[in-house]
Amino acid sequence: MSKINLSGIIALLIGIVLITGGCQMETKPEKARVIPLEDFFKNPEKTAYQISPDGKYYSYMAPYQNRLNVFVQERGKEEAIRLTSETDRDVAGYFWPNNEQILFAKDDGGNENYKLYGVNIDGSNLVCFTDFEDVRTQIIDDLEDIEEEVIIGMNKRNPTVFDPYRLNIKTGEMEMLAENPGNIQGWMFDHDGKLRVAFAIVDGVNTSILYRETEEDEWSDVLTTSFKDDMSPRFFTFDNKNIIGTSNLGRDKSAVVEFDIANGKEIEVLYENPDYDVTGVSYSRKRKVITTASFTSWKRERHFFDEKTKKLFERIEKGLGDYEIGISASNKNEDVFIIRTYSDRSLGAYYIYDINSDKLEKITDVSPWIDETEMAKVFPIQYQSRDGLTINGYMTLPKGYTKETAKNLPFVVNPHGGPWHRDGWGFNPEIQFLANRGYGILQMNFRGSTGYGKEFWEISFKEWGKTMQDDITDGTQWLIDNGYADPERIAIYGGSYGGYATLMGLVKEPELYAAGVDYVGVSNMFTFLKTIPPYWKPMLDMFYEMVGNPQADSLLLVEVSPVFHADKIVAPLFVVQGRNDPRVNVDESDQMVAAMKERGVDVEYMVKDNEGHGFRNEENRFEFYRAMEAFLSDKMGSEENAE
Repeated sequence: MSKINLSGIIALLIGIVLITGGCQMETKPEKARVIPLEDFFKNPEKTAYQISPDGKYYSYMAPYQNRLNVFVQERGKEEAIRLTSETDRDVAGYFWPNNEQILFAKDDGGNENYKLYGVNIDGSNLVCFTDFEDVRTQIIDDLEDIEEEVIIGMNKRNPTVFDPYRLNIKTGEMEMLAENPGNIQGWMFDHDGKLRVAFAIVDGVNTSILYRETEEDEWSDVLTTSFKDDMSPRFFTFDNKNIIGTSNLGRDKSAVVEFDIANGKEIEVLYENPDYDVTGVSYSRKRKVITTASFTSWKRERHFFDEKTKKLFERIEKGLGDYEIGISASNKNEDVFIIRTYSDRSLGAYYIYDINSDKLEKITDVSPWIDETEMAKVFPIQYQSRDGLTINGYMTLPKGYTKETAKNLPFVVNPHGGPWHRDGWGFNPEIQFLANRGYGILQMNFRGSTGYGKEFWEISFKEWGKTMQDDITDGTQWLIDNGYADPERIAIYGGSYGGYATLMGLVKEPELYAAGVDYVGVSNMFTFLKTIPPYWKPMLDMFYEMVGNPQADSLLLVEVSPVFHADKIVAPLFVVQGRNDPRVNVDESDQMVAAMKERGVDVEYMVKDNEGHGFRNEENRFEFYRAMEAFLSDKMGSEENAE
């Protein structure tokens, strides 16, 4: 786990050349079939496959009354048992703690106050372990080697902090292991399930790693750094002595290191990449070896520490052809694996691979109604910002077009959320839907996007609506300068921070965009910072340094709050919001819409009372994207409407 769970704070929320008679003339590609909207946004047929510790059963999530629920099926048998019957909201996630039970989480209407439930694999004994009002439950450690216990975190005692509890999932008994003094943002356990490491915030912006040799010892501060410098412990070495983690201490890019936790010193760099942060490191619990490190260039890449793991991937890749693959689960003996494939044009399929028989068998396609031959390719691109940064991103063109033949297309510029996150390569239903409707799409990893090193991240601090926005504008201009986009038919659309960037794009460049779609986006930096969830408050000083302090930086925050500049917006706007959103309060959208209506600017508004930070319920997704399709078509048309 990371030193400080910043993602919890900042994840505010992914032509034909015809040669005739010796001359060349460009023609449009044959018009693609208009695929039903529901095909892109309905729940997958079966997804989130996992396998029981003994390898005898696999489980998955599938729709029941249009909500994703958990099913379990014995290997080699056809029938499955539905374990959950949730009809108001999808199950948020689940896992196997042992061979007899499934644990799963669900919130209420998007409020993100997740409760933890358990159910036996025959469907009996459904129980809620954390049935507390206005309390959020986290899974800290599944204690894979202790079948009757898991470690959870809850903000039950104090809504601003999470205390760790040892939960007996057979009896329901809970024991609080430590009382969070108010500054602890994470806890870490060794391979024996002992609480040995804690991650604290000091003075609001500095962070400390706390350590103790045994659970009876006092905590000692072994390393304190600025939050900009990151040593993220991932797991203990197999003798429970040192730590394997990722660190950017003394370097720009995060690397895999071994760390002497007792003395707070880095021992050895195990792997680093010169261009990208290493963001993941995996190990074999059974064989007690580190297996892979992962990083993302324009695709996910792996470095192999272990020859056996490398050969496993080579065997799977040989059997599955030209798809990206991931191992999503394995049994405890590590000889049966669940494999997931994907690509830019396919949500992929699940397979099961048995090492003993060397059999690789397909279980199911995730969305069999999607024909990947009808989908659009996603191209990696680069452009230069006005101040000389290299900005990486992706361009998706309607099917049949290439970067050489795409000219004067209508485009949707799609900045990602976070903002300290990044776009990646893979199947994105929003992107494919828009491409099928005739739009090109540009996604860019503007400054602050993660994975490109410390400096690229830090130069985004207090640059919301400023140079971060300029990077988006420069990408839009790149489309125009290269002839890809029709300058009169460019829209901007994004969710969370991307929704904020949509509003600021319409404010800063009122003539550049023909329309904007703001999905759960921030509009007023002052009210946004006042209404964040209570468990973000211990990190507020850190957030002030990254975004701006309402007192010290009040002029800056006025400058970059779209609601105060609604008079500059001339393009039509569509605003979409979940009423129960705990991250971007509904007031953010309410006040923006009111400001627009006061000026008489064309604005449409959709609010869903049973949603939070993004729409999970299938029928709400359908309504949103149907409305967005009509809005974009009305305001700028699509490729097939071009003269």
